[in-house]
Amino acid sequence: MYDDFRHKASFFVIYIAEAHPVDGWQTESNEKASIQIRQHTNFAERRSAAQSCAGKLGLSIPTLIDGMNNAASNAFSAWPERIYIVNRDGKVHYRGGQGPYDFNPAEARDSLIEIVGV
Repeated sequence: MYDDFRHKASFFVIYIAEAHPVDGWQTESNEKASIQIRQHTNFAERRSAAQSCAGKLGLSIPTLIDGMNNAASNAFSAWPERIYIVNRDGKVHYRGGQGPYDFNPAEARDSLIEIVGV
């Protein structure tokens, strides 16, 4: 979606609090993949985790980092992951379901097409 529409819309990943920290709700899949991130206690730790995540996933989408007050996560009910599309007037056009089970990129793509066309 990013590759198809990046010249018509702005895209960002916002890295929020760690969903599966080793000192919290660590998952078996993270353990198998040797992903061991502690919950961030300061912005430097969060920035480091975000940079590591973006690098390991090979993200080309610009990554922003939520502050330690979790303002973006709280405002957008973003935990653990969610897709939002905001129109040019700053209004939410699409609010995706919480991931991973209600995460629907195809539905988000259709919503984006409504705004920018193909």
